[in-house]
Amino acid sequence: MLFAAPCRFVAGVASLSALPPSPLPEVAFAGRSNVGKSSLINALTGHKQLARTSQTPGRTQQINFFTLDERLMLADLPGYGYARAAKEKIATWTELVEAYLRGRPSLRRVCLLVDARHGLKPSDRDVMAMLDDAAAVYQIVLTKSDKLRDAALDAMLDATAAEIESHVAAHPLIVPTSVRAGLGIETLRTELSGLAMPKGGIPSAAP
Repeated sequence: MLFAAPCRFVAGVASLSALPPSPLPEVAFAGRSNVGKSSLINALTGHKQLARTSQTPGRTQQINFFTLDERLMLADLPGYGYARAAKEKIATWTELVEAYLRGRPSLRRVCLLVDARHGLKPSDRDVMAMLDDAAAVYQIVLTKSDKLRDAALDAMLDATAAEIESHVAAHPLIVPTSVRAGLGIETLRTELSGLAMPKGGIPSAAP
């Protein structure tokens, strides 16, 4: 099983020139600050402290890369939408993330994390439009889904599904997750495992 295999930190980069070459298929985790990107990566890989987590929004200030079984690269991106950081830092993070998402040849999918309690925000929609333009496939992953009752979660899933219908690069499957409750973790593992390089094989071309 891919996500039971060793996962190791490769590099943390703060500029495009420092991006590591990636012969492996790559999955990026994007979303608003404090949406739970690092926590989700830790849950998927079974490593509690692989990706550093924080209660302070804006703590991740670089793109952190991890290899999973030397078959799949994971990228933890700086959060967007956090207004309390210095404007210069926000501009730097935004430029780095947008350039990465638009021009990374090995990128197979972007997991776009959205807080299930709040749904899509204007900053999420801006990123979705950018990914549509770049023809970069992205999949909505609802985080903290255990905070909602079943009926409210179903309504959020329906509303989100209706909105992404008009987005050409959006993957149709929305995955509700909860790191605390373990909800959706196996589903997302299965989804992403299909993008990995087969053992001894060639990289998958699946979106």
